[in-house]
Amino acid sequence: MSIEITEHQPGGDLDDFVQVAYQIYRNDPAWVAPLQMEVRDRLSPNKNPFFEHAECALFTARKDGELAGRISAQIDHEHLRVHGDAAGFFGFFDTIDDQEVADALLLKAEEWLASRGMKVMRGPFSLSINEESGLLVEGFDSPPVLMCPHHRSYQGALAEGAGLAKAEDLFGWMYKVEPPPPRAEKAWKTIHSMPEVRFRSIRPGDLKREIGQLLEIFNDAWQDNWGFVPSTEAEAKKMAKDLALILDKRLSFFVEVDGEAAAMCVCLPNVNEAIRDFDGKLNAVTVTKLLWRLKVRGLKSARLMLLGIRKKFRGSRRYAPLSIAIYAEIAKRGIKAGYDWAELGWTLETNRPINAGIRGMRARVYKVYRVYEKAIAA
Repeated sequence: MSIEITEHQPGGDLDDFVQVAYQIYRNDPAWVAPLQMEVRDRLSPNKNPFFEHAECALFTARKDGELAGRISAQIDHEHLRVHGDAAGFFGFFDTIDDQEVADALLLKAEEWLASRGMKVMRGPFSLSINEESGLLVEGFDSPPVLMCPHHRSYQGALAEGAGLAKAEDLFGWMYKVEPPPPRAEKAWKTIHSMPEVRFRSIRPGDLKREIGQLLEIFNDAWQDNWGFVPSTEAEAKKMAKDLALILDKRLSFFVEVDGEAAAMCVCLPNVNEAIRDFDGKLNAVTVTKLLWRLKVRGLKSARLMLLGIRKKFRGSRRYAPLSIAIYAEIAKRGIKAGYDWAELGWTLETNRPINAGIRGMRARVYKVYRVYEKAIAA
C-alpha cells in the first residue's frame, strides 16, 4: 500500500484539500461542514491578512489512490517576533484512522519547517492561534461551534503515535443561559452603581472603529497569555468585514470608565447552528436561509469569543469585581435575547483565575482542545 503526498499552494487549486474533510467526517453525526468559500478565503493570500506576516504550505495524502488526509505547515513571523522561540506550526490535521498516513503528513510538515530553520513544531493551529486552535480530545458527541475545531476521536492517538506531546490544553465551557448566581449579581450591581462606568453595546454601523478598539484591548489584555500573537490592523479590518453579517449587538459590548474603553466582550451567534444542513455550500437558496435564520428566526446558541480587561484596570482594587460583572452582564443579555446556551472560550487550562470565574457562573468544561508539539530533528 502506497502513500502519496501532494503539495498545494495557498490560493491555488484547493479542491482536494477541501474535499478531504468530507472523506474524513462525512459519517460523523456531530460534524458541521464549514462553508467551503470561507475555507478557501482563509487559505488565500489575497483574502487573509495572516499571509502578510506568514508563509504556509498545504499537503494532502492519498493512500492507494484515495484521499486520506491533509495538513498545513506555517511560519508566523509575528509569533517569532514576539516569542523568538523558532517555533513553526501545523494545522488542518485531518486523517483517516491510519498511523502511516498521519506519520507521513506530520513528517512532511516537519521537513518543510526544518528547511526554514524552525526548531519546534506546534499545533494544530488553522492557521493561527487567533483562528481555529487545538485538536479535539474530549467532547466528540456535540457539534463544533463557530470557529472551533472538530476531530475524530482517534486523531489524538495518531498525533501522539507520531511523537507529538501535549503542550497546552484549551477548555471549551458549556454555559446554559440563566440568571447569574448571587456573587455575580452582587458584582454586577456594584459595577453598575459606579457613576463613571458605562456598559455600551457595540455599534454595527461603526464596526471599523469599534473593531479597532476591540483589538487594542485584546492586544493589551492577552499579551501575557501563553502563545499570544497580536492582531494586526489588516486583521482587524478583516474581522470588521466578517462580523458585519452576523454581529448581534445585544451580545457584544464595551465597558467604559470615564469614557475610556476599559473592557470588552464579543459574544457571537453560533453560525454553525444555522449552516449545519448546508453541506458547506453557499448559493441563492442557502444564503436566503442563512439570513432568515440569523435575522428573523434567531439562533439559540452562541460563542463567547473574546472577553478582556485592560491591564491597568485589572490591577485596580476598585474595579476588582469587573470580570464577574461582565459574566453577569452576558447572562442577562443572553436571557433577554432568547439564547439557550453558549460555549465560553476557549480558555487556557493554566489560566486558573479565569477558569474559576467561569465555574462560578455554573459553566462546565465540555470540550478540550489539545495543542501538541515536538522538537524538530536536525
